[in-house]
Amino acid sequence: MKFARITGTGSYLPEKILSNHDLETLLDTTDQWIYSRSGIRERHIAADSEFTCDLAEHAARRAIESAGRKPVDIDLIVVATTTPDQVFPSTACLLQNRLGIHDCPAFDVQAVCAGFIYALDVVYRQIQTSGSKCALVVGAETFSRILNWKDRSTCVLFGDGAGAMIVEESDRPGIMSSHLHADGAFKDLLCVPVGVSTAYQEILAGRAYTEMQGKEVFKWAVTALGDAVLEALEANDCDQSEIDWLVPHQANIRIIRAIARRLDLSMDNVIVTIDRHGNTSAASIPLAFDEAVRDNRIKPGQKIIFEAFGGGFTWGSMLLEY
Repeated sequence: MKFARITGTGSYLPEKILSNHDLETLLDTTDQWIYSRSGIRERHIAADSEFTCDLAEHAARRAIESAGRKPVDIDLIVVATTTPDQVFPSTACLLQNRLGIHDCPAFDVQAVCAGFIYALDVVYRQIQTSGSKCALVVGAETFSRILNWKDRSTCVLFGDGAGAMIVEESDRPGIMSSHLHADGAFKDLLCVPVGVSTAYQEILAGRAYTEMQGKEVFKWAVTALGDAVLEALEANDCDQSEIDWLVPHQANIRIIRAIARRLDLSMDNVIVTIDRHGNTSAASIPLAFDEAVRDNRIKPGQKIIFEAFGGGFTWGSMLLEY
């Protein structure tokens, strides 16, 4: 049986940091108001000349180096993003060209904040079925470009960044199972309500902004994500006590704490970056994972759960051994 293992990680955050105190000069808000509701202190914002593919390239090169590979070794590229550089080609194809890779499949996955789990699921199944031996999977966002900076209910929550992993075929267990879900009935609770096909004039007029009904999203996310985590455990006949780390989507510290309580997992075993990164959408899990790998909190042989949810709604979980 073929297994898919993470062999390298990388991440990148733009240089500019926008703190809650900075936002106090722009909005009717305070550091305490933002932090108490989200757990966020600051977030990184891409420069005007910096785009999603730029962030993805930095993270990808670091992941490739971490794995001891070269770009020529990559035979599949999947990029999770909601903020692509262009309508087409895909950001994955742009990244492929930047890396000097030719011929291998390259495409984007759009599942918003659950996008990285969706993308990693694709890679996992491609390796299982001999479609790939060495894949690059990236979550990258310039989410600040789709925010209304006058709407304090949304703009204070998000940031920009990218994270990447190299996933390779192995004879040792790595990713143990993946569980994806979606329900379009919740489409209006978290969305950008216009698009190229339906309202291109709205986009040109600068009205393509993120909208969110925060209370409804919070209530739904706590239940759905808790169920998704338990689904991963049950699928592998794994007890909650066997989990070393939870690496959650960094959406809201209250959601993260609620999931940890449901797992009976100490917050000391939860990777939290939301205070410094904000919600970086598809980039949040690989950013957090790379940080914890590089500072030696996450070690080989440990069991880890990923979980995320995003607009759509999309959500999912993944259990793996690092």
